[in-house]
Amino acid sequence: MPVMAKVRKASGGSAHHSKSAGHSSSKSQKKKNLGTPPPPQRGGVELVDPRVQAQLKTYDEALALFHQQKFARAKQELEEVLKGPSKELADRARMHLKIAEQRMKPSQEQNPRSAEEHYQRGVAMMNIGRWDDARESLDKARKAAPKADHIHYALAALDCLTGEADSALENLKIAIQLRPENRYHARNDEDFAFLQEDPRFTELLYPEKDGLAS
Repeated sequence: MPVMAKVRKASGGSAHHSKSAGHSSSKSQKKKNLGTPPPPQRGGVELVDPRVQAQLKTYDEALALFHQQKFARAKQELEEVLKGPSKELADRARMHLKIAEQRMKPSQEQNPRSAEEHYQRGVAMMNIGRWDDARESLDKARKAAPKADHIHYALAALDCLTGEADSALENLKIAIQLRPENRYHARNDEDFAFLQEDPRFTELLYPEKDGLAS
């Protein structure tokens, strides 16, 4: 009899232990599941899919071009973003695409009056290669706001695109005098590629080199 009682107790204890172990394992599994970090996101866009990462990279590049008023190139990049898998990014791109298209195609009935309106129209004309119209608008903008650095900067870029080195350097010099940060923008702006081999351009953008040389 004592042996039988002992056996039952051992058997019952073993079953209880097994049940407890199972319960503990379940708890551990739940904790493990709860501890799983969410997929990395940026602005509500999940970045797990490498295609989404590529789409985001294109979107960032398009946005940079958009803010530089280079709407034609921004439009091309934004159209690529629309082909990506992320609906969130596509929606954002679609919004900027509409604005870019609007800026690129100013209405014939549009009658700019302020310096900023003339400037915007001039940049839009530059983006579609209408140099004469661009110059007309930017000249009007400069007359209306002679101390607006961004207008002189745009004129310098236009001069480069039309092969007028002396005028480009003069306008860029004024833009830098009005706002020294323009020196750093011009260093990375491909619109000034025409001046890359001109020593005057190097001297204007890198005055510290000239100082070291002397």
